[in-house]
Amino acid sequence: MTISPTVAVPAASTDHLASVDALIQGLADVGYIASKRIATALYMSVHLQKPILVEGSAGVGKTELALSTATLLGLPLIRMQCYEGLDESKALYEWKYGKQLLYTQILKDRMGEQLADAKDMDAAMERLHGMGDLFFSEPFLEPRPLMKALREDNGCVLLIDEIDKSDEAFEAFLLEVLSAYQVSIPELGVMVAKTPPLVFLTSNNVRDLGDALKRRCLHLHIPLPDAALERRIVASRVPDIEATLAAQLVDFVQSLRTLDLRKSPSISETVDWARALILLNASSLDGEVVRDTLNVLLKFEQDIAAVEPQIVELIRRPVG
Repeated sequence: MTISPTVAVPAASTDHLASVDALIQGLADVGYIASKRIATALYMSVHLQKPILVEGSAGVGKTELALSTATLLGLPLIRMQCYEGLDESKALYEWKYGKQLLYTQILKDRMGEQLADAKDMDAAMERLHGMGDLFFSEPFLEPRPLMKALREDNGCVLLIDEIDKSDEAFEAFLLEVLSAYQVSIPELGVMVAKTPPLVFLTSNNVRDLGDALKRRCLHLHIPLPDAALERRIVASRVPDIEATLAAQLVDFVQSLRTLDLRKSPSISETVDWARALILLNASSLDGEVVRDTLNVLLKFEQDIAAVEPQIVELIRRPVG
């Protein structure tokens, strides 16, 4: 049985949403190698119209999943990068204060004319009140990412990136958006999404997220890949690499992840290293080329110093 998606997607993309296997193939076609767990979570998110909270260490492909989904479904991507101190004026909307001031100056000279026939002070204040409301209307509104996503006629992919870097107050503010796809604006009332967006939230686990937010989302944890999946990812992202070199570098990275390092290499760093090796015309791994490029994989000097004496052993170590 085929279930129609509840988000608006171009007709040409609906085939990719017919099943989990079709979604895996569709993501592969746009360069994202997804495990069945990833594709199943995304399939449920689309059809159940639920936001998806994607957790995992940096560089495992959380943000890339949202980008690839937007490409696959032919939907615009609206991205909101979270940070400490982010508030609704930066995430939802703010007023065009410069435009309001300009219009105020233009109307200043006409105030006398508008108030000349007012019978008393109450009538004059009522008229001024009407003018004030004019300045807090749609023409003076500056939409930010959340509002832009809700106002997309044909839907979009909304990426709320690194939600764990925002404050708890902002997390609470998001609950209305995530549960009802609507926001409340004091001056304008409730704004409901024309077409509910497909929402991705990503987290690097900088802090624990609240139960209320997690309850509104499907949960997906993306771990570091096993050797077989990582070889597929490298082959997809770096198609010019020889199979032998790809297997060697993936085995080396897998071995690095068994060590007690401050930061183990992520998938993105494996891909960067593959591109660096091709740039240097390396056909296979040896101690010299690994030593010269180890800084692509490892980001802390103490990790590099710990690994350098073991390079030859790690190259030869079989991956279990």
